[in-house]
Amino acid sequence: MSTAGPLLREWRQRRRLSQLDLALEAEISARHLSFVETGRSIPSRDMVLHLAERLEIPLRERNALLIAAGYAPVYPERKLDDPALDAARKAVDLVLAGHEPYPAIAVDRHWTLVAANRAVGQFLTVDDESLLQPPLNVLRVSLHPRGVAPRIANFAEWRAHVLERLRRQIDASGDPVLIALHEELRAYPAPAESSTRSLRDYNGVVVPIELITDHGICAFFSTTTIFGTPVDVTLSELAVEAFFPADEKTAQMLRM
Repeated sequence: MSTAGPLLREWRQRRRLSQLDLALEAEISARHLSFVETGRSIPSRDMVLHLAERLEIPLRERNALLIAAGYAPVYPERKLDDPALDAARKAVDLVLAGHEPYPAIAVDRHWTLVAANRAVGQFLTVDDESLLQPPLNVLRVSLHPRGVAPRIANFAEWRAHVLERLRRQIDASGDPVLIALHEELRAYPAPAESSTRSLRDYNGVVVPIELITDHGICAFFSTTTIFGTPVDVTLSELAVEAFFPADEKTAQMLRM
């Protein structure tokens, strides 16, 4: 028996769409969608992919939907060192190198570090070197009390931002690994050295991170870049986080 219908309903509810709204977007009747979601009608392979596209379901979960509907998955999942992904990996390395002297990293869906440019190393001063051993989780390193956390001047503000961002990712994916990571990060105590002072008003557009360095405080905001039209699960889950100086003082320090 197909379980794709209930899974599609779960994704629709997660996206906060009514049955009618999704039916209109997918250009099918609400009655047919209802039959699919309740299991009274088994969707075709094309219909599963069509609804998944409308719901913006990640490729990994689209494969799971296809399997639940009795079809073979269509999106391959390769390791980044697979020759087929060589061009994509070179593109990531080019973006990272091109962002210097500012720091930039590439992470997977669980925030595991995949690659980083040379500028990142100077900010990864930690008390517990084991945190830097592969697989290195960048959120864990940033909030761990023996990681980068004691050197984050606006730790309370940054911690709230990280947890909220992770919560939104969980709402969109339901990933159990991210749920466990969220609970772990929430349990970390704030380092005694951290400051709770607020940064200047950025009008809610970005939440910067302020890092205490030997040369003073460096302030950054970040942008996230993903592959636009990936057909591989691994590439679809790869993101480049590029950090930019939030003030001229930081920009000057990094150009020294």
